[in-house]
Amino acid sequence: MNLPNQLTVSRFALTAAFLAVVFAKFPFHETLALVLFSVASITDWLDGAIARKRKLITNFGILMDPLADKILTCSAFIAFVGNGSMPAWMVVLMVSRELTITGLRLLAASKNLVLAAEGFGKHKTISQITAIIAILVQAAYPQWGAFGHAVFGSELLGRPWVDSFTELSKWAAVTLTVFSGGMYLWRNRSLYLEDV
Repeated sequence: MNLPNQLTVSRFALTAAFLAVVFAKFPFHETLALVLFSVASITDWLDGAIARKRKLITNFGILMDPLADKILTCSAFIAFVGNGSMPAWMVVLMVSRELTITGLRLLAASKNLVLAAEGFGKHKTISQITAIIAILVQAAYPQWGAFGHAVFGSELLGRPWVDSFTELSKWAAVTLTVFSGGMYLWRNRSLYLEDV
């Protein structure tokens, strides 16, 4: 197994560890969850960059890399519903989009077609990762003592920007997720309309 594929597989393990830590109740578990998710997100960027640079693109990577990404982000969002960090309706919209597009890609594959990722999809992924990291920082930074209070504010002084940024990032992720899914379905409508 080449290095990019090893990084992809590692993302599954990091996702499992991340979920275990999110729901754990030990000191600094929020900070550890932030670190694990950040490392998993970096592997997402690294595996693609290495595969393209070294010409190590494989069928395994083409299939498993986007699947690992979706499992990582959807798992995080579902966990956030569980711990009250995000409304369920937002997560339902985002997870539904991911399942719908995965179904469309499977339909295309059954017809020997490959649907490439689009620009909006990449922006969607960045917005989702940003929202997840913002939510994790919001939960973790009170554990960081003076540094956390100096950078992000304190409960007593108010958190003038971290709460606003986190809320904005959630809405941006939902909006881009729904919009990119709609665009993808519209551009590839011939795939599913011809079978109706």
